[in-house]
Amino acid sequence: MTSTSGLPVFLVDTLPPGPTAVLDGPEGRHAATVRRLRPGQRLLLSDGVGGLADCSIEHVDDGALQLSVRRAWQEPVPAPRVVLAQALIKGDRGELAVELATEAGVDAVLPWRASRCIARWDDGPRGAKALAKWRSTAREAAKQARRSRLPEVGEPVSTRQLAALVRAGAGALVLHESAEVPLTEIPLPTEGDLIIVVGPEGGITDDEVAALTEAGAHAVRLGPTVLRASTAGAVALGALGVLTERWRS
Repeated sequence: MTSTSGLPVFLVDTLPPGPTAVLDGPEGRHAATVRRLRPGQRLLLSDGVGGLADCSIEHVDDGALQLSVRRAWQEPVPAPRVVLAQALIKGDRGELAVELATEAGVDAVLPWRASRCIARWDDGPRGAKALAKWRSTAREAAKQARRSRLPEVGEPVSTRQLAALVRAGAGALVLHESAEVPLTEIPLPTEGDLIIVVGPEGGITDDEVAALTEAGAHAVRLGPTVLRASTAGAVALGALGVLTERWRS
């Protein structure tokens, strides 16, 4: 079977049900005019929820690609499913955190309104715009990483809401530079949602750590250095890829 590892990925609402397909709209224009793909080349179609189709380009016509489907398949959901609760970060570092976490394989992102967040997303147009940027960043990063699944970026949550999600999940880790227990010493779930909590630039307050640990989370450190709020999530995901079966499936 020919490898698909280097093929560009384009998102569609649904995978083609038959042996042929048309890639048009913004994705088709990008493939034709930006990537300059031509007949005889191959690409992957993704529905964003695990479905992939390996296609050959038969014809390119004014921003639309006529495709023949070589094969289609469904990739399994990673286990455990990793949810990143990312505190709001000022400027473009929040988008960087989402981008890096998506490339590292995060399954969902929850914007967290932590106490010491400098960034404040209101419930009006400005907050909606900031959330849209995170979602767009996740979408583009998933395509760049050739992922079959787009991470869901949820609505912002409060600490109380986050604690409730911790109680309902299979496990939770609060990344804290003052924690005494390293991540490698915590038993990790093999299924269900594993929540990773990353605080803002000013750090997580003692009250927040207490609320989350009382809900069942473990406060852990990643290593001897202090990571930035924009990079800690991605580093944790890399560690979890090795410590769980996520990178072996």
